[in-house]
Amino acid sequence: MVFSSLVFLYLFFPINLFFYFISKNNTYRNIVLLSFSLFFYAWGEPFFILALLFSGIVNYSFALLIEKYKGTYKSKIALYSAIIIDLSMIGIFKYYNFFVNNVNFVFSTNIGLSSIGLPIGISFYTFQIISYVIDVYRQDVPAQKKFYKLLLYMSLYHQLIAGPIVRYIDVANEIDNRVITPSNFSYGINRFIIGLLKKVIIANTAGQVATMFLDSNLNELSILGAWLGIIMYTIQIYFDFCGYSDMAIGLGRMFGFTYKENFNYPYIAKSVQDFWRRWHISLSSFFKDYVYIPLGGNRKKFVRNVIIVWMLTGFWHGASWNFIIWGLYYGVFLLLERKLLYRVLNKIPTVLSHVYLMLIVIIGWVFFYYIDITKGLKFIGILFGYGNNPLYDIKFEVEFFNNVIFLIFAALCSTPVFSSIYKKINNLIVINHYQPSKLTVVAFNAVILLVSTILLIGQTYNPFLYFRF
Repeated sequence: MVFSSLVFLYLFFPINLFFYFISKNNTYRNIVLLSFSLFFYAWGEPFFILALLFSGIVNYSFALLIEKYKGTYKSKIALYSAIIIDLSMIGIFKYYNFFVNNVNFVFSTNIGLSSIGLPIGISFYTFQIISYVIDVYRQDVPAQKKFYKLLLYMSLYHQLIAGPIVRYIDVANEIDNRVITPSNFSYGINRFIIGLLKKVIIANTAGQVATMFLDSNLNELSILGAWLGIIMYTIQIYFDFCGYSDMAIGLGRMFGFTYKENFNYPYIAKSVQDFWRRWHISLSSFFKDYVYIPLGGNRKKFVRNVIIVWMLTGFWHGASWNFIIWGLYYGVFLLLERKLLYRVLNKIPTVLSHVYLMLIVIIGWVFFYYIDITKGLKFIGILFGYGNNPLYDIKFEVEFFNNVIFLIFAALCSTPVFSSIYKKINNLIVINHYQPSKLTVVAFNAVILLVSTILLIGQTYNPFLYFRF
């Protein structure tokens, strides 16, 4: 089940709201949320709920041992045991075939592959529960004594499938003591609708055009067609993931949980370092706090630490060499900026530093998209005119002119322009003591919901790209 589905919008979510708000207190509401979250996860693949439950039981038990024996070697053994089991689970489900394929290739063996599928969201909930046991070991949070509350933290359907990665320390108090106010509930609705707009109206539209070019015969693809395709994919992946994060944050707020921001207009960045402060913030923060700093951070073996973190960042996204290359690609540029490019980027005009960043990002998405590295390199060659591909063709002309207004709209939506306009209008309303804004917001939400519903009824293309991670 996905947020941008008619089943979720008009059946699951309203029923969940009803049972949640007729519950008398947070204890009953936690049980309602847990039940609906487990049902949500089991909707598509009921078998894999066992992996989620197993992970919960293991980490609940080891966290209690970590706290019981804090300050002793037994606590450290419990921590390492929990992390090894967590990483083993993700290794078996997500990376087993990758390693076997590479072993078979290198040593000419014939080890059998696994036919077990990948549990949706395993990368997200595994990182969440790892952060929990580490924080218990560091004594940043007490171990949760009630299993169902820890399982609720792990399985909250708002962020279970595709993040953001929520740390226990950020919601521990809200599990027991959250308060839902009309203003927070209203904010949650607005945030969810904005996420729905980003996903259904922008990401899905861009994705259909992107696949038309990126999945075509590269020998016949025009140069401008290649650029249009990868730019559309650049739009799709941002609004797909950012839209999901907005919906997750909005849902959380409606139920009394405050999740941290996961995106901050990354496409307005002027350097790779700035981009990764704005893109998938919860993942960057996880690797910084639980890998980069423990390795030594900036103080010791800086280059090694950067390479390790960005190799792991790429590998986290998928069990394929193209993702590792994508991660290392960013690691190299971060090192170059730190060692060579920092002063240059600060001196050149802002527009040039922004163009520099967007070129790196767009080329990076080529590595991200094509699992076949050879095909990805060929596509990059086409982008820069290497080969006999034509400059443009009829397909490019038709799709470009059909989508030129959409491209402008999507570009503006990836900046704070509309947010700034909205704030200025609200300020004028307050100054002039005139308050039509609530009605305007309700009308806006209703229109976006209606348009999204019509599009969902009429289209079959509705993937969430980060579900596979």
